[in-house]
Amino acid sequence: MSKSPRPKLRILLGAEIAIGPGKADLLDALVRTGSISAAAREMGMSYRRAWSLVDAMNRCFRAPLVEASKGGSGGGGARVTDFGLDVLVRYRAMETRAAASVAIEMREFTRLLAGRPEA
Repeated sequence: MSKSPRPKLRILLGAEIAIGPGKADLLDALVRTGSISAAAREMGMSYRRAWSLVDAMNRCFRAPLVEASKGGSGGGGARVTDFGLDVLVRYRAMETRAAASVAIEMREFTRLLAGRPEA
């Protein structure tokens, strides 16, 4: 994991984070794995934590970002909805634009952090 400082974008709905870097990463993992438990394992978090994050995202948006099906003989699963994919693409674009818009300030700010060379 990189120790380089970087800005993080979080979209709040009241006091709740509707989406942020961790929730976006979870959506990416869900797209890859098709399973909340597999996505949680991939990210090194508990199933309960992953489910809690999915539930929070689904409550914060007008439509579900993730639809889950219960397990059973055929197994369960989860899929990121078309709406969820749209939210993810838009969020990633905002992340990129936000980072680019403060790039100069971040270079200057980085010099103020401990362990950074004074230029």
